[in-house]
Amino acid sequence: MNWASLQGLLSGVNKYSTALGRIWLSIVFIFRVLVYVVAAEEVWDDEQKDFDCNTRQPGCSNVCYDEFFPVSHVRLWALQLILVTCPSLLVVMHVAYREERERRHRLKHGPNAPSLYDNPSKKRGGLWWTYLLSLIFKAAVDSGFLYVFHRLYQGHYDMPRVVACSELPCPNTVDCYISRPTEKKVFTYFMVVTAVICILLNLCEVVYLVSKRCLEILGPRRQRSRHRSRLPDSCPPYALSHGDHPQNEDSVLTKVGSAVVDADGYP
Repeated sequence: MNWASLQGLLSGVNKYSTALGRIWLSIVFIFRVLVYVVAAEEVWDDEQKDFDCNTRQPGCSNVCYDEFFPVSHVRLWALQLILVTCPSLLVVMHVAYREERERRHRLKHGPNAPSLYDNPSKKRGGLWWTYLLSLIFKAAVDSGFLYVFHRLYQGHYDMPRVVACSELPCPNTVDCYISRPTEKKVFTYFMVVTAVICILLNLCEVVYLVSKRCLEILGPRRQRSRHRSRLPDSCPPYALSHGDHPQNEDSVLTKVGSAVVDADGYP
């Protein structure tokens, strides 16, 4: 694996993520990708070679292995990690599309032309929807793989040391032995727990984005409605101010309880 490209990818995605999104990325790349590459593959590299059954019947070991491991754990996790990281790349591509569109707009209309976007990386408009849908897709992928994993292994995340198998062409019920079952059990629980944490982080980020957007939309409306509610329903009563000369024609209308307004000036 090219660690430099992985680091560049991580920094590029982090730049456009929220705080919760950065936590999610850290968990994915440190506790899932790196654990998978460094440790999990080494633990499962001998799963079929060291799957021993107490019979020499040709094909029996292969059939029993397929019965207990219908899909390899590491291959299932590899597909899961590929699909769960793709939506983050779509966000980066959307930002790159905005920046390229802004660059072409500048070339066509000059450097002093008004910008198409206040900030190409700001999550507004189509980019906001891309980011929101990417979160939903990531949570759906992790949930779907957990469901598939549960169905394939029928809710058994434990790794027994001995498995009883009676599938053809085995002559009778034979015992098969799994290599390093304790290590495999630990990594299985670890990957399942980290997937659940990532789902919760994605859902929390969805709630955060939607709530923040709703507050931005409803906040100005509430302020306008409060401002309108403070306005008087009708014109206030006015009284005739005569000053020192009741018969003077320059007498003016003055609001009751307010400062006297001169006939030729302001308060």
